[in-house]
Amino acid sequence: MTSSTAGSAAHAVLRAAITDWFARTARDLPWRAPDRTAWGVLVSEVMLQQTPVVRVEPVWRSWMERWPEPADLARADTADVLRAWGRLGYPRRALRLQECAAAVVERHDGAVPRTEDELRALPGIGEYTAAAVLAFAYGRRAVVVDTNVRRVLARTIGGTALPAPSYTAAERALATAIAPAGDAEAARWAAASMELGALVCTARSPRCDACPVAGLCAWRTAGSPPDEHAGRRRTQAWHGTDRQCRGRVMATLREADGPVDRGVLVEAWVRSAGTAADDGAGRTPARSDVAARLAQLDRAIAGLIEDGLAEQDPSGRLHLPNAPGN
Repeated sequence: MTSSTAGSAAHAVLRAAITDWFARTARDLPWRAPDRTAWGVLVSEVMLQQTPVVRVEPVWRSWMERWPEPADLARADTADVLRAWGRLGYPRRALRLQECAAAVVERHDGAVPRTEDELRALPGIGEYTAAAVLAFAYGRRAVVVDTNVRRVLARTIGGTALPAPSYTAAERALATAIAPAGDAEAARWAAASMELGALVCTARSPRCDACPVAGLCAWRTAGSPPDEHAGRRRTQAWHGTDRQCRGRVMATLREADGPVDRGVLVEAWVRSAGTAADDGAGRTPARSDVAARLAQLDRAIAGLIEDGLAEQDPSGRLHLPNAPGN
């Protein structure tokens, strides 16, 4: 038996164990239901980017009830779309989804396309999302690789704790090689490998005792060595960052009935953000701290306007954008 044949056989055993596990334990998620639509799958994939299922599911349900077809979202007021997005984070995804909906209507008569090239030509749709729609909406063979799949392959086959910080050509080649040739089998493998990474083969606390391929895992066989890329990874802080400031401004705009005065935004961020009101011991912050937060607020406002997430009226008040449905 050649090394290539042996590798293919090992891949087949690994796939079978993971897909069998998935058949027994898969979560009952609405975008997996038998009556799912391609549009519903696409919306779920965009929402699930960097956002956990538990936060996405209720928003997805209300979103699909309100805008069940691309045409519905395409003609909605953008302000309503951003309000419905709520606290999922990275709200530019909501704008891209509305732009995507408009493109589906204009280019494809309201039907989500069925080819990778057509999907990737839509606004906000990249390699991963196009592959996921092909696999999960249309049951087509596609190489679906997210952070969960990368981690599963890195451990079970590569023998490393975590994949490199950036997706590599070698990873893409491995994912392509291990994906089954048949449409249905490849779609099942995509869903199963993602599920294993999300629920069992997690980044920080893998549940190896519950893993269906623990006995086949190269990382376990090697003694579970530490992350060799740890020094290259960037950790994302949240408290006191520009991202938190943008989120606070967006939350204030979503909750407002109309344009918001700058003073309200100052109150929401400078006076109420953690150590802005005090340092935790009842002391008033230094003037320099307040000045820094005001500058941070100005950056956030400018960035939100530039990103199309907010607009200013002639008096300088801020509000959510109203186009295109208004």
